Amino acid sequence: MLSISDVTYRIAGRTLIDHASLVVPSRARIGLVGRNGTGKTTLFKLVTGEIAPESGAIALARGLKIGQVAQEAPGTDETLMEVVLKADRERVALLAEAETATDPQRIAEIQLRLADIGSHSAEARAGAILSGLGFDAAAQQRPCRSFSGGWRMRVALAGVLFAEPDFLLLDEPTNYLDLEGTLWLENYLGRYPHTVILISHDRDLLNRVVDTIVHLDQGKLVSYRGGYDSFERQRSEAQILARKAADKQELERKHLQSFVDRFRAKATKARQAQSRLKRLEKMEPIAAIVDGEVKPFVFPKAEGRVAPPILTAERVVAGYEPGKPILSRLTLRIDDDDRIALLGPNGNGKSTFAKLIAGKLAPQDGTLVRASKLKVAYFAQHQLDELIPSESAVAHVRRRMVGAPEARVRARVDQFGLATDRMDTPAGELSGGEKARLLMGLATFDGANLLILDEPTNHLDVDSRAALVEAINDFDGAVILISHDPNLLEACADRLWLVADGTVAPYDGDLDDYRRLVLARAGAGPGRAEGRDEAKESAQDRRRNAAEKRAQLAPLRKEIQAIEKAMEKLRADIAKLDAALADPALFTKDAARGTKLSKERADTVKALETAEERWLELSESYEQAAAQ
Repeated sequence: MLSISDVTYRIAGRTLIDHASLVVPSRARIGLVGRNGTGKTTLFKLVTGEIAPESGAIALARGLKIGQVAQEAPGTDETLMEVVLKADRERVALLAEAETATDPQRIAEIQLRLADIGSHSAEARAGAILSGLGFDAAAQQRPCRSFSGGWRMRVALAGVLFAEPDFLLLDEPTNYLDLEGTLWLENYLGRYPHTVILISHDRDLLNRVVDTIVHLDQGKLVSYRGGYDSFERQRSEAQILARKAADKQELERKHLQSFVDRFRAKATKARQAQSRLKRLEKMEPIAAIVDGEVKPFVFPKAEGRVAPPILTAERVVAGYEPGKPILSRLTLRIDDDDRIALLGPNGNGKSTFAKLIAGKLAPQDGTLVRASKLKVAYFAQHQLDELIPSESAVAHVRRRMVGAPEARVRARVDQFGLATDRMDTPAGELSGGEKARLLMGLATFDGANLLILDEPTNHLDVDSRAALVEAINDFDGAVILISHDPNLLEACADRLWLVADGTVAPYDGDLDDYRRLVLARAGAGPGRAEGRDEAKESAQDRRRNAAEKRAQLAPLRKEIQAIEKAMEKLRADIAKLDAALADPALFTKDAARGTKLSKERADTVKALETAEERWLELSESYEQAAAQ
C-alpha cells in the first residue's frame, strides 16, 4: 500500500529524515512515535505529497484514497451534520450527478455505487460519529461558527472518519478531545476496516489500537511488532544487546591495536601486524542505541504542611452568571494527600470546578472553607495565551525573582526542564511542550499544598509524560487531575470524581468501568458487562485498599525523606571539613585543631555510613510494601 525507499529530507540545514525506508501493508495499524521535533509530521507531509523528498522515493497504491484532519477547522454557517456529510466527496458527487443524469445505464451505476458506500445510512453514521465525539442531536444541527476552535477540530476529525479513507493519517487526534472522546476514538479505530497510521503520545491509545510501532529516531524508521509497551520492551532489549556488542568490539579493537603497536616494527611479526591493522580499518563501529535525556518536572513544596481537611464544601453553588449555576449541591472534602481525577465530558463543569477549588471563581451560594495557609497551584492549557510571546523564559522568571542574581534566575528556569539554548528564545517561538513546561513551572513557582492540573499532557511526548507522572507521584501534597490520558490517571489517581448532572460526586468504579459506561452511551462498544455490581465492588475495594496502603506507608516515606535531608547535611559537613583539612599549613600552625578536625571528619563519615545503611534498609522495606 505504501513504500518509502531510502528517503532523505532536510530543512534549514537540519536532517530530519535520513535514508529512511518503510513498507506499510494493506489494513495495517501503525503507531508512529518519536520525540517532539524528530520529523513525524514532516513524514506525513512527504507521504501526502505536500512536500517532496530530497532523495529517495515514496510510492502509493494506485487509486488510494488518503484522509487526514484538515489543519483549519470549519467555521461556516453550515450545520455540523452538513459539514460531516460533505466530507465524503464521492457520495456528494454521485448525489449531484444523480440529479441530472439521463442515461439509464449511468443512473443504475450511480445508484449501485451509492448502495455500495452505504449512502442510505450516511446521516445515521455521521450522527453516531458526532455523538461519540461529544455532540448531541441538538448540537449536530447548530452552525459550525457557533463552536470554539477546539470543538471545530472535533468536527474536522468527524468528517475524515465519516469519509472512511483507504489510508487514514491521524496526527495527535486526541489533543482536542476529552477523556470520553478519547475512549470512543480508541474503540472506533480498533474496528477501523482500512489502514491507519497514527501519531500519538498516548500510551493507552497506542497499546489498544495499533499492531506495529514505527519509531522515528535520528532520521531512521525502525518497526517493532505490537503496541507501545511491547515496543519499549523490545527497544530496551536492543539497547542492552547493542551496548554489549559495542563493549565486545571495543575490547577486540584494543587487543588488535595492542598487537599492532607491539609487533609492527618486528620483521617476523610484520605480516601479522599488517593483517590485524586491516581488520581494524574494516571494523565498522557498533553504534549503541541511546535515548536522549528527558529533563524531570520539579514541583516545589510549600513551606509547612496544612492539616486535613485542606478544603471542605457544603451545598456550594458555582457558575459565571447569577441564577445560571453550572454546578450545585457540592458537598465534599479534600485532604492533604488526596489524588483525585475528575471524569465527565467537556462542558459538564470540570474546569469550572477546578477554578472554584483554585479560588479563581467565587461560590454563588453555600459554604466553601479553605485551610488558612493553603497554597494552590493551578495549571490549564488555556493559560498558554497568558505567556508574553516576545519575552523569553528567563524574562518571565525574572519578573518573579526581582533583584535575584542572573545565575539564580537561570538555575530556576533550568528546573522547569528547558534546555539551556532555549532559555532566551521568545515564548512565541517555543514548541508546545516547551511552553507547557514554562507555564507549569510558573504555576508551581512558589510551592503548593494543592496542585490542580487541567490537561497537562497536551503537547508532551511519551517520555515527558512519564516524567510528569513521576513528579506528580513524588509531590508531597494533594493533586486534582483533569486529563484525556488514561495512563496518567491510572498511574497517579486513587480517587475518581464524576462531574455530571450539575454536580460532582465520587464515582464507584475504576477507569475500565468508566470506559464501558462511555462506550455503552455512545453505542460503540460493550455496554452491559455481566457482573457489573461485582466489578464495582471490586473496584471500590481496590481503591479503598490503595488509600489505606498510602496512609500506612506515609510514616515510612517521611522517615526516608528525613534521613535523606540528614545525609545531605552530613555530606555538606564532610565537604567543609575536607576544605579545612586541605590547608597544608594547618598542622604546623595549629596541630590540635588539625587533630580535632580529623576526628570530626571520621565521626561524620561514620554517621553518614550509618545513615546510608538505614536509608537502604527503609527504602527496601518501602518498595516491598508498595509492591504488595
